[in-house]
Amino acid sequence: MLKMKRLTETYDMKVFTDSGDYFGDVEESILTTNKIFGWRVRATKNSFLNKVLGSAKGVIVPHQLVKSIGDIMIISKAAVPSYSGEDEEEKK
Repeated sequence: MLKMKRLTETYDMKVFTDSGDYFGDVEESILTTNKIFGWRVRATKNSFLNKVLGSAKGVIVPHQLVKSIGDIMIISKAAVPSYSGEDEEEKK
């Protein structure tokens, strides 16, 4: 049987990648014409997202990359922004 969730139940939900890394917390859902377009995920203090982004507050995760929503949200590892320190050094 399909279990339904209200959007309000997803706010402040913990978000993890499919590899088990804590990604952040759901801050907001983005809707377009009665469909979920994406999720704004806030970078929290001990999250993987905070380590990767540094000073940025969060990211928008497209709904296609969400694998499961229950007590926590599981997203695909493809949603993780890539960062390499080499790019910064080459710009200098």
